[in-house]
Amino acid sequence: MLSGESLSDRKLSRLELALLTIATAVVTANGYYIHPIIARIAEDFQASASLIGMVPALNQLALALGIFLLLPLGDRFSNRRLISFFVAGQCAGITIMAFAADVYWFAAGSTVLGFFTIAPYLLPSYASKRVDPGQIGHVTALLTTGIVMGILLARSGAGVIGEYLGWRAVYYLGAALMLITVFLLPLIMDEDDKPRDTKPALSYSALLMSIGPVISRHPEVLVSGAIQGLSFGLFLSIWLALSLHLTSPAMGYGVDVVGYLSLLAIFNLYATPRLGRLADRIGARKARLAFAVLQALGLLLLFPFGQSIWLLTIPLLIMNILGPTLDISGRMLFLSEEPTIRTRLMTVYIILMFLGGGMGSWLGPTLYAWGGWNANATLAVAAALMTVALSLYALRKYEN
Repeated sequence: MLSGESLSDRKLSRLELALLTIATAVVTANGYYIHPIIARIAEDFQASASLIGMVPALNQLALALGIFLLLPLGDRFSNRRLISFFVAGQCAGITIMAFAADVYWFAAGSTVLGFFTIAPYLLPSYASKRVDPGQIGHVTALLTTGIVMGILLARSGAGVIGEYLGWRAVYYLGAALMLITVFLLPLIMDEDDKPRDTKPALSYSALLMSIGPVISRHPEVLVSGAIQGLSFGLFLSIWLALSLHLTSPAMGYGVDVVGYLSLLAIFNLYATPRLGRLADRIGARKARLAFAVLQALGLLLLFPFGQSIWLLTIPLLIMNILGPTLDISGRMLFLSEEPTIRTRLMTVYIILMFLGGGMGSWLGPTLYAWGGWNANATLAVAAALMTVALSLYALRKYEN
């Protein structure tokens, strides 16, 4: 921060925003390494599809708990110090996973990792306080692009590394990247970044209890969180089932092929910021409804295209592009609220998102073991249609 420049006047430079986007990618990637290599991990630990599906499910549910207990602290304490602590916790969790002797230790490490994966959801609040109001959609889209980058590199890289060097090599590399981030990320952020408020600081228990009154004043965050929970849940259920589907005897591909398919997310690096600007222009609620309708139509193709890896790229590409834009539209609706409550609104939103993600993470492998690819496609389409219904409801109820 420049001498004499107050927090309220502080604006992020392009370099700082780029570095925060890269950091967001690194801290997000940890939860997605498992997607292409889940079949190999299950084989190594001799775990059933339902049991191995509990690993990402516990990660998502622990993340929801961590969001509730830890993210509200962002409205009271320095974001820089909090994020330093959170990324250190992530580093510990992924290290446990790398050296796990059995599936239970692996699940324990995944749970610790999930509990401390707070930085990707605290950083948008941090950045939103340092840009002009008219740029919130664009900046949120850039940081969401960082999340997409993390998911892309995690899944594509894990598939290739897991196929040729084994799944543990994936987690060794992930632990090393997190160790670097522990030391470098605090250097990117301001030291004095506590929210400016003339009111006395709330105690930790009062801060948690204040979430209820904040929701009562901004009930739309519950609808936005439910929409994102459904969208995120169907996304995880499809990708986890896809790894089992493509590596099954009927399809006969290796986990590296699952990784190659993940490269479809590279289109998000182009599309997501532009769709974020579209949401800025036409309004978040209208944009979200349009994105939800297109996603539902695209996912219908999972049924006829499910047995061809080439045709599957079409609905997967649609899902990969439109899923993050639904997230952007939902976040825009509360990131424009007063700075002192944004983190608590983010808390509610992300909890609902990861409750949906946890359910989808377990249902994906479980439904595939029970009913094959069509069972997963049915779940995804049903969830997509529910996002359309909720998006329409929000537009009619809350749009002026």
